[in-house]
Amino acid sequence: MKKIYLFTILICGFSFGQIQTPQPSPFSKIEQVVGLTDVTINYSRPALRNRVIMGELVPYGEMWRAGANANTTIEFSDAVVLGGQKLEAGKYAIFIRPGVSMWEVFFYTKTDNGGLPGEWDPKAVAAVAEIPTTTLENPVESFTISIDDLDQNGAQLNFRWEKTQTSLKLEVPTDSKTMASIEKTMQGEPKAQDYYSAAIYYRETGRDLKKAKDWISKAIEMDSGKYWMYRQQALILHALNENEAAIAASQTSLKLAIEAGNQDYVRLNEKAIEEWSK
Repeated sequence: MKKIYLFTILICGFSFGQIQTPQPSPFSKIEQVVGLTDVTINYSRPALRNRVIMGELVPYGEMWRAGANANTTIEFSDAVVLGGQKLEAGKYAIFIRPGVSMWEVFFYTKTDNGGLPGEWDPKAVAAVAEIPTTTLENPVESFTISIDDLDQNGAQLNFRWEKTQTSLKLEVPTDSKTMASIEKTMQGEPKAQDYYSAAIYYRETGRDLKKAKDWISKAIEMDSGKYWMYRQQALILHALNENEAAIAASQTSLKLAIEAGNQDYVRLNEKAIEEWSK
């Protein structure tokens, strides 16, 4: 009976066991918000493993799937400009035709290819960007795609492998989306935070400072005035060359910041008061 029981366990073990081993080109997923736009990249990362990549494993002048395994894909929640080329919101496969000093990067609307398309469809090419290559001092072991140098209006989309790097400028519609949001919100029943955010955006983007001044005043009136609100009010007033009022707002912000124990705002206000009093 014991022998039968042991035999059954062994059979079950062989039937349901599964060996797990690491993938030579592991999968990677990047999810990044750029401004107000969601960007998602899915790709697999082959490694050098003491091989010559550019010009040999990845031949110059031939199409490459920009990674390994399934298609490398990039998806945007909004229409963007990438490498000077307009792309509508949606998902694209990335293919690259590398050269010695320049790469062609293709954004392809058909994303379910196993690797390279069995038959290349020119109508599926949404955009092509030509970008120069730079040589890195130290080799990159694993093929890497990254989104770097972010600001509210864009970023750099970088490709690195071996000693080669290329970069595409990514531009996102942050300003138009923000302005549409401000306009829509102000036509309704804006809250203190809405007035505050709109005032800051107008100041930071060099728009109508008088309108920003009115909005920050409403935010303070509706929310009893917080030290960070008075700080923004001071900056707006200073930008309007209303220095006396800016200093008064900074003094209020300083007093509230001391009461709240926020030393960062204490330092900011003390510095502003000193500079604007000269």
